[in-house]
Order: sequence, then C-alpha cells, then structure tokens
Amino acid sequence: MKIIQMPDALANKIAAGEVVERPASVVKELVENSIDANSTWIKVELMEAGLQHIKITDDGEGMAEDDCEHAFLRHATSKIKNETDLFHVKTLGFRGEALASIASVSRLTIKTSQGKHAGTVLQLEGGKMIERKKGDARRGTEITVDDLFFNTPARLKYMKTIHTELGHITDLLNRLALSHPEIRFEATHNGKGLFKTPGTGDVLQVISQVYGMGVARKMLPIKKKTLDFSIHGYIAKPEITRASRNYVSTIINGRYIKSIPLTQAIIRAYHTLLPIGRSPIVVLDIKMDPILVDVNVHPTKLEVRFSKEKELFSAIEDTIKHKFREITLIPEMQQKPAKKEVTQQNMMDFGDSSTHEVRYPTHEETIREQSYQEAEEPSNKEGEEANTYQPNGPVADFYAPSSQVDMKEDESVLNEKQITTHTQRVPIMYPIGQLQGTYILAQNENGLYMVDQHAAQERIKYEFFKKKLGTTTNESQELLIPLTFEFSKQESLFLETYKEELEKVGLFFEPFGHQTYVIRSHPNWFPNGFEEEIIREMIDQIMNEEKVNIESIREEAAILMSCKRSIKANHYLNHDDMFRLLEDLRKTTDPFTCPHGRPIIIHFSSYELEKMFKRVM
Repeated sequence: MKIIQMPDALANKIAAGEVVERPASVVKELVENSIDANSTWIKVELMEAGLQHIKITDDGEGMAEDDCEHAFLRHATSKIKNETDLFHVKTLGFRGEALASIASVSRLTIKTSQGKHAGTVLQLEGGKMIERKKGDARRGTEITVDDLFFNTPARLKYMKTIHTELGHITDLLNRLALSHPEIRFEATHNGKGLFKTPGTGDVLQVISQVYGMGVARKMLPIKKKTLDFSIHGYIAKPEITRASRNYVSTIINGRYIKSIPLTQAIIRAYHTLLPIGRSPIVVLDIKMDPILVDVNVHPTKLEVRFSKEKELFSAIEDTIKHKFREITLIPEMQQKPAKKEVTQQNMMDFGDSSTHEVRYPTHEETIREQSYQEAEEPSNKEGEEANTYQPNGPVADFYAPSSQVDMKEDESVLNEKQITTHTQRVPIMYPIGQLQGTYILAQNENGLYMVDQHAAQERIKYEFFKKKLGTTTNESQELLIPLTFEFSKQESLFLETYKEELEKVGLFFEPFGHQTYVIRSHPNWFPNGFEEEIIREMIDQIMNEEKVNIESIREEAAILMSCKRSIKANHYLNHDDMFRLLEDLRKTTDPFTCPHGRPIIIHFSSYELEKMFKRVM
C-alpha cells in the first residue's frame, strides 16, 4: 500500500510551513489570539528578533484547564462550530491550526487563567506535551516560544538577518495597533523598548507613534456610511508620500488585510495629486457584514474576497475625492525647529523602557497644526472682489491650446458655480515678479507664494483637454496620408486577437507586408501631432491589460497634450500674463498639482517669513 495517513507530528510540521513562515508569523498568530480574548493590554517580548525567544502576555479572558490542553490539538477552535459560522467569521483566528503548528517547531510554554481559580501551565517540545502543572490565578495568558525551528534546521537557512526579521515584526505590530487603537500594545527587543501605544482608541495617536507627529498633523479624517459599508480612517495630504504602497493600511472588521485592488482604488482616488511612482499614507478601517467578505482564502488570512467589490471601491474613491475637494492642499514651507525643540517631541523611546517614560501626544496636539492652517484660510471679506487687481492692456494668449480642439472666447472649463467653489480653496494671489523665468512670485495677506508656471499651465490645459476629449463622439477622421506601423511578432498576434476590440473604438489596422500595418482613419478626438503616440499607448494597454480602456487612453492623451502645449522654464512673462495664469489656475478643479502629481504652489506664511528674519523669536 503506497498511500498512508501521515502522523500528527508530521502533519503539524507541514502545516507550520504554511502558517509559521518566520518569527513575525508566530507573533501575528499569538497576538491575534490575545485580541480575540478581549485583551486591553498586550506585551510582546523578543530576543534575537524572535528566533531565540518570543513571549506574548495579555490580560484577556484566559482559558480553563481542559480548553488549554485541547487548544494544541490540530483544527481545535472555539471560534466556529459549523459550516454556517465559516461565512460569519467575526474573530481574527478561526482555523485552529496556529497553536499546534507553532508548538510543533519550537519549545513552548503557556500559562493561562480565567482569574477565578489557579491557572494552568503546559510545556511542549516539538509538539509533544512534556509537563503539566498548576499556575497562578492572574487573569490572562502568557505564551513563551523558545528556539523557533530548532527541529527544522532547514527552515533556519531561509531566515534573513536579525534586522530584517525584526522589521517584519515591527511592521506587523504597527498594523495591529492601527487596527485596534483601543488596545495598549508594548514591545521590547533584547530588553530595550521597541514600540508602545496608549490604547485610548484614538487612531491618530497611534499614527503619530507609527509614522511620527509630523505625518499625523498632515492626516485628514474621512468618514462614509452606506447600506453595506461603514468607512472611516485617515488619509495623508498629497504632499506626504512614500515610494512603497506598504504604507497603505486597509482594515476589514478589525483584520489588517492585503488587497491589491483595494489599494489601487485608494491610489485612483488621489489621481493626479500624487507624483509618478509615489504612494500615500492611508489608514482605512472598513466595517461590513461578515457575510460580504470571505477571509478563508489564504492560510495567513491576509487575503480576502469581497462579494460587493465594485460598490466598496466606488465608495472609497468617492469619499477620498470628496475630502480633497473640501480643503486647500497648498504645502506650507516651515522652518526646521532647533535641535532642542526636536528632542522635546519624545515620540518613541528606543532606550530601556524601565528608565524612560514615553510621552503620548494628545489628539489635540496631533491636529493643532492642521487646525491652525485651516484658520489661516482667507475669508470672503466684503468688497474683496472690488479690490482685485484687473490687468490692463493686451494680454498675450500664451497658453491658448494649439490643436484641432478650439477654445472659444466665451468657453470655460467649469460652470460658474463650480468656479466659485474652486476659487474659495485658493486665495487670490497678486504677482510681484518672476524667479529664473520659471517660478511666479505672488503675495497676499497670508504671505508669499511660489508658483511653478509650467506645472500651473499643465493643470489648466489638462482639465480643458480632459473635458474636450471626454465629450467627443466616436466618429472617425480620414487621413490624407495613412499612418504606417511596424510591430513585433508578439504585438502582431495581439492585434489579430483584439482586432474587434480595436475596431469598436475606431482603429482599423490593415496588413501591409511583413508585420507592417497601416491606419487610414482614426477617432476624431485624436489631437493633431499625437496620433502615433496614442495608438502606441493603445497597443501597450492591450498587451498589459488585454482590453482597451478608452477613458484611460483619453486621460493619457489629455496629460500628454497639456505637457507638450505648456510654457516651459526660462520663459519670461509680463505682469498681466502672470496674473491671468494665476486666476485661471484658481478656477481649476485641482489647482494644487500638475497631472503628474508635482506641486504647483508653495506657501510661505507671514509668520514663517518673520521667523526666518528673526523678527519673531
């Protein structure tokens, strides 16, 4: 007989390969158990990034003696009782694999009590029970994991450096603290303080501990409730970005998850406010009926499936976009504080936790700067428009679009109501000069502004072209001279495969020799001079996404035209030109960044200028 049933010890080691990937996996499973036990305080103690020693202590409900022993049996759980429960999971753990898997590859000790009677102490080695005795009656659980992977030395070969493994644990604890701000977390490494949160329930305080006070001050609260979802959290202003998408934390019913489509929806909401290749800092907590999300799709429970994915992504995008429409996003240039001021901001103490006190910033402290900036926004004073500078004499129409799409004299990018809303987000700026033929210097009662003239005109043109390209029909325009394209074999195969898709959007490729094609007409929304670039963009999109997305192609075309048609650096403008450019910028939907996400306006407040010149101390 070739097929046999594996012994439990071997099966547990195999399961450990899926559940216990590294020390961070052990910390994750044990801390999640502590959270499920309704703990209000959880302490994590590590030696050598957890490879030598991991101890998790909590003040949770604890376990009875019989339950404690049964917890180390494979697939033993208190979380689900039947198949129906599997689709209504409200806890972080539910499979009943973690404790058995961890115990099978370590030397484990558990001390637990429900606080009424003497507790239970169990010692296991390689998954086998070696000692059982009575313990103290302290309510809660303490689990110690020593010599991780001692009996699977091959696994140790795949561990990274101490620094790398500790980084994984720190990142995990950050996410768990952000997911559960009501719990007080503590962590030490080799006896030194590593991480600590107040447990007050204020997410912004946890953000200040994880990312620093400076980032917390730049976070914006968002909130939305639909029939299916409750969304709340914090999003960073577009000026705060990172090179990795790992700073986007998405939490579903208290569980931190990784979802590429969900992250992409958040990135789309930022749209052109983000520079190319940069990502925001976001903490998003989403509550929904457990039946709408399937958490049983991956051993580590990091990946999930949504049954109303489209509705959720749409709600998130709309909420973030609406928030950005409400506020001014001009970055403030601030003088760096003196060193003595920095040391007073005792954000996190990495010294000996027994001799240093960590001061937690209050919610008011973290939002004080944001409130101060909002208070500085100009109000609509009576007679303000009457004092607005009106340019005299001829104004050079240096930014008029030169394409087959004509801009009429009386045509505006937005209607009058929208313009009023948008101009309130950016104060009137009066030009006072130009720096290096590149930056417009302007002023008002709030201080000094520097405006990148190329980025400003890119934004103006982009919104104009985007509107025009979005309203054109799918009619085709015949070409006097056909366009000729040479494609690789792979590209040619894609053309043949998606021929019908391309013809639906008005592109008809005719074979013209070996891997050569001609185009005799194209959609009439193609701008003059950009036909080949847009067609190439369509081919690349087909190869990457296996479909043609006209909306995104038109978006790219608008960005391309706005960049090509805008004034460049070292282009000197007269006073009237500068004023008109600033006024047209104020009327745009998003006057703060160019289509590539670069900032357009930088603000130096009057107070900061006075500090620079020591007029105030």
